[in-house]
Amino acid sequence: MATASKSHQVSRRRRHSVHPLQRLLDYGHQYRKQIWLAIACSILNKFFDLAPPALIGVAVDVVVKQQDSIIAQWGVKDVFGQFLIISLLTVIIWILESVFEYAYARLWRNLAQNIQHNLRLDAYKHLQDLELAYFEERSTGGLMSILSDDINQLERFLDVGANDIIQVATTVVIIGGAFFVLAPSVAWMAMSPMPFILWGSFAFQKLLAPRYANIREKVGYLNGRLVNNLSGITTIKSFTAEDYENSRVAQDSNAYRQSNAKAIQLSAAFVPLIRMLILVGFTALLLYGGMAAAAGTMSVGTYSVLVFLIQRLLWPLTRLGETFDQYQRAMASTNRVMDLLDTPIAIHPGNMALPVETVRGEVEFKNVTFAYKDRLPVIKHLSLQIPAGQTIAIVGSTGSGKSTLVKLLLRLYEIKTGNITLDGIDLQDLNLRDLRRCIGLVSQDVFLFHGTVAENIAYGTFEASEEEIIMAAKVAEAHDFIMHLPQGYETIVGERGQKLSGGQRQRIAIARAVLKNPPILILDEATSAVDNETEAAIQRSLERITVNRTTIAIAHRLSTIRDANCIYVMEHGKLVESGTHDQLLQQDSVYASLWRVQSGLR
Repeated sequence: MATASKSHQVSRRRRHSVHPLQRLLDYGHQYRKQIWLAIACSILNKFFDLAPPALIGVAVDVVVKQQDSIIAQWGVKDVFGQFLIISLLTVIIWILESVFEYAYARLWRNLAQNIQHNLRLDAYKHLQDLELAYFEERSTGGLMSILSDDINQLERFLDVGANDIIQVATTVVIIGGAFFVLAPSVAWMAMSPMPFILWGSFAFQKLLAPRYANIREKVGYLNGRLVNNLSGITTIKSFTAEDYENSRVAQDSNAYRQSNAKAIQLSAAFVPLIRMLILVGFTALLLYGGMAAAAGTMSVGTYSVLVFLIQRLLWPLTRLGETFDQYQRAMASTNRVMDLLDTPIAIHPGNMALPVETVRGEVEFKNVTFAYKDRLPVIKHLSLQIPAGQTIAIVGSTGSGKSTLVKLLLRLYEIKTGNITLDGIDLQDLNLRDLRRCIGLVSQDVFLFHGTVAENIAYGTFEASEEEIIMAAKVAEAHDFIMHLPQGYETIVGERGQKLSGGQRQRIAIARAVLKNPPILILDEATSAVDNETEAAIQRSLERITVNRTTIAIAHRLSTIRDANCIYVMEHGKLVESGTHDQLLQQDSVYASLWRVQSGLR
């Protein structure tokens, strides 16, 4: 394990040494053809966009030299004919510029949407496959900011920024080439600021990178706070903590604002500095080029072209700061998304198929020890056997490790030592999804999705018919209250089922398990948070659905498990007693003491 951990750390450092742009290109390798096509269209669009100044120079040459102009050398001496040729070339160039602008806009935007869509799906799918411990160590809001805000940031850059960078580079190459072809004597003066501009751009990029990484971190904290508060709005209201939470949100929002302010302070200086550098080249061209044209060593047409071209170079370079700003934000987001995708899946998926219909349901824990990360073991050398088709109960004080056993059986966590078997097969060898399909869980903390009652009952058994849904609800004694809801089975339950009472949510959860019809049923404190009448109804339904099914009942109320085939008592991660209800009372130990407390007999 230590070797594997060290290997993971080395591979993680290696990933971080790769530039985020390279990580993005590696991810989007299936789009390479579309990327190259989009780049080609961006370059061609910019080429035709820069052509009109050349036509202006040709037109000035016709006005000044007439029969001795460049076009006249092609054999067209008539001035009107020369202007017709210029006009025709203008129409063709403008049409081609528009065609390639449409093409690159469509290609880049579709590319951005496709990568955004696939990246979000891949990140979410990978997130679902990670172990439960990963989610316990991170805030929901932070993960949401990666799946939503970071991926959207990347989409915004691909939509506009990538094209801007390509077109700026194309502009520099074309205009630089034109300068050295048309007027090599002044070209070096006009282009002399270019190396400093490029060096300054990369220098700004390096300075901005850590600032934008900090921004992404701060927005993750802010999103985490907001998601957490919205989920706990009832608690906030009941404890009149609105002002306190306002101040905490303000604190996180201000930290985000301050991080942005530090980045803005630097990025805002980029354009003014670039303008000053461009001013040097423009002034040199204006002065020395003008003197050369006046002296006759440079034609007026060439001088006109150069003046127009230097202007066309000015504005794209002043936008370079904004483009690099988008780029750095996108790269910071890319690193966060790729880090998520590169997070190794700790739980082995298993490779042995487990058809549900073949499962008998015999479960055995053999010398199992388990500890949550950076904590002392909560399960210590525990061994217990659950015969197929029987109902066993596990009781004990809070923190004794009862619910942890359920998580280990579902392989939400991996055990440290020992092993757990199902029908004699080690859980680690079984296909993980097949294993979970044969287990039905009804927990104390019922989670209902925003949707209809019917959709929540059929969750996990999505192909169920309406008749099967209703039958499951009747077995769970939920049908009657469902029919009294405004739209019956089509009633929207609200987020987390907030429109229903705790007992109603519990019965829908039982109906969900009934419809799944698993060979193993786990009841984790299923009746601890309901009233006596609801508890009686749930107990009646449980008596029916536990027949000939392996049932594991984690219980706080001992009255609900007194008829179990065997009751295990846990304390501090160990089994301290086992037997039937009557046998445990006769032992007059931990269970008997708990029973006396709950029944009021002490």
